[in-house]
Amino acid sequence: MAVSLSHVSYSSTFTSSASKTRVSGPSLSPHSIKVPTFSSLTVKPLNSSFTPHGARAITIAPQATSTPSSIPSDTSTTTFHGLCYVVGDNIDTDQIIPAEYLTLVPSNPDEYEKLGSYALIGLPSSYATRFIEPNETKTKYSIVIGGANFGCGSSREHAPVALGAAGAKAVVAESYARIFFRNSVATGEVYPLESEVRICEECRTGDVVTIELGESRLINHTTGKEYKLKPIGDAGPVIEAGGIFAYARKTGMIPSQSK
Repeated sequence: MAVSLSHVSYSSTFTSSASKTRVSGPSLSPHSIKVPTFSSLTVKPLNSSFTPHGARAITIAPQATSTPSSIPSDTSTTTFHGLCYVVGDNIDTDQIIPAEYLTLVPSNPDEYEKLGSYALIGLPSSYATRFIEPNETKTKYSIVIGGANFGCGSSREHAPVALGAAGAKAVVAESYARIFFRNSVATGEVYPLESEVRICEECRTGDVVTIELGESRLINHTTGKEYKLKPIGDAGPVIEAGGIFAYARKTGMIPSQSK
């Protein structure tokens, strides 16, 4: 807005009194204020061929996402059947695999098998039946049943790896040490399943059992009893894939290993 003040001399007079203050200055008439005018604006809709000057058309391709075929199958139909091996409460990682065998490297196939041959060798002599028979590298017990706080102690990943290398498919316990549960999922060696009751007090070593993951159920065929298990949840597909890295490759989270 333009204002014409070319010939106006500004003067101000202030009069103070107990009741008011008067301010006088130049008077501006409506004719002395210039208001700019604008021509009418016509707006045209943009079309698909519009490209601003100096700009290049950019084609954005959607990022590839995992297809259902690349995601590991769920565990709704996974079952385990075999003999069970029963232990008590507070089975720690030194009992699962003693520290003297931690020099074995699981990524080496021969040492992986040897590591399995020492699984649960640290159990006290009160366990008359051994998890692995002398001169054997594999166990005949595919399911381990334990009590509370299974896998407590150190954070060694060798514990679930040793059980898996020995031939165990799942552990069913009343509760777990958090690090053992995590390592079981990360390595994909065994399923760490939780029971809703103390199954370790109702099953005996050598009982024939079946675990149905989809139904979250354990069936003891020797006694005829069934037990409800807590669902494995999102950890199931990770273990099914073979561990966290295998799962990440199959779902496209990380690149597949070059052959």
